[in-house]
Amino acid sequence: MDQLAHLYHAHMAELNRRVGEICQRENISGLVIHSGQPHRQFLDDLNYPFKVNPQFKAWLPILDTPNCWVIANGQDKPTLVFYRPVDFWHKVNDVPQAFWTEHFDIQLLTKPDRIADFLPKDLASWAYIGEHLDVADVLGFSARNPDAVMNYLHYHRADKTQYELECMRRANQIAVKGHLAAKNAFYDGASEFEIQQRYLLEIGQGENEVPYGNIVALNQNAAILHYTALEHVKPAQRLSFLIDAGASYHGYAADITRTYSFEKNRFYELIVALDKVQLAIIEQMKPGVKYVDLHIATHHHIGQLLIDFGLANGTAEQLVAQGVTSAFFPHGLGHMLGLQVHDMGGYSHDERGTHIAAPEAHPFLRCTRVLAANQVLTIEPGLYIIDTLLNQLSATAKQAINWTTVDEMRPFGGIRIEDNVIVHQDRVENMTREFGLVD
Repeated sequence: MDQLAHLYHAHMAELNRRVGEICQRENISGLVIHSGQPHRQFLDDLNYPFKVNPQFKAWLPILDTPNCWVIANGQDKPTLVFYRPVDFWHKVNDVPQAFWTEHFDIQLLTKPDRIADFLPKDLASWAYIGEHLDVADVLGFSARNPDAVMNYLHYHRADKTQYELECMRRANQIAVKGHLAAKNAFYDGASEFEIQQRYLLEIGQGENEVPYGNIVALNQNAAILHYTALEHVKPAQRLSFLIDAGASYHGYAADITRTYSFEKNRFYELIVALDKVQLAIIEQMKPGVKYVDLHIATHHHIGQLLIDFGLANGTAEQLVAQGVTSAFFPHGLGHMLGLQVHDMGGYSHDERGTHIAAPEAHPFLRCTRVLAANQVLTIEPGLYIIDTLLNQLSATAKQAINWTTVDEMRPFGGIRIEDNVIVHQDRVENMTREFGLVD
């Protein structure tokens, strides 16, 4: 924690600088950032799992406590209003004592409806940042998530501090351990549900602590991009395994995907080939490169793989132009990563929020920015047999497909390989591979 404490000091200085700058620019006194409130399940007395406001956890790693507030103006020491009720039904969190607490004036809130006692008196000049606009309205905030402030914060979210980069390295280190355990569970014959339990046990995080619902897919289920059903019954035949699973560290996410073949066959060779494509794309990452260009280059690589493995005929250029590659690789190359799995700011051209739209032919691309140092992104090319997409191709495009080979590959579902990469000024850092997930 000594290293984190040192890095956190600079992290706080940067956050305060950003708040001071945008407040001066927009002529507001400061930001009041709400951690959020519990959401009650319909017709029940239970709450949904609490998910903290990402703008709140940018300041400090309080992830499981609702009704907390950070009050910051960029000049004075920020205030943390920490919710600590008198409660014998639930566990009450202790007053924070950690490497970050010295950077806050900590005040204790025992009842959520008493928060007005802790807020600045003239709220008309302060901006509320959070989800619960009804609460902000009752409290008297006239500025609620103002566009200029949010656009500024989203844009700068892409520029990670050294503290944030270290948190993301540690999240990757945790997730890699889980992936290795899941891989072994697959070869040991476990079901999807059993693999998921093995993964969570290895990383020491529950389903509500990981940054997203893990995708654990055997055989043809790997062709379902957001598959989360988790079958309890083991398949009669074990062909392939796709796992897209992450981990969290102080609120920062890892997001990693691997695909395995049970036997060393033609599908295994396709995994190896796509792995080489992924690494080749990562090698092209550097400041000044357009993420869209990397995505389009990946499609040309995918086109060549379709030809090399007898899945389609023609040239790579023809397969891209006909939309064939988009049927086999329908999602974006990746996205920004950080406090959220799909971190904000992926389409932002500038601090004003100027939007860079994804190309018309690639509407699902989640990042269109120009790469810069200290950005963290995922690179996740895929190749799947998705019948609904293949059937939607034009007659000309369908003629380019070798349907016999498609039929042979269909039972394996698909392939996705995803690493988490830091762009530095003079190199790229592949956190996922450097922590040992190399195949």
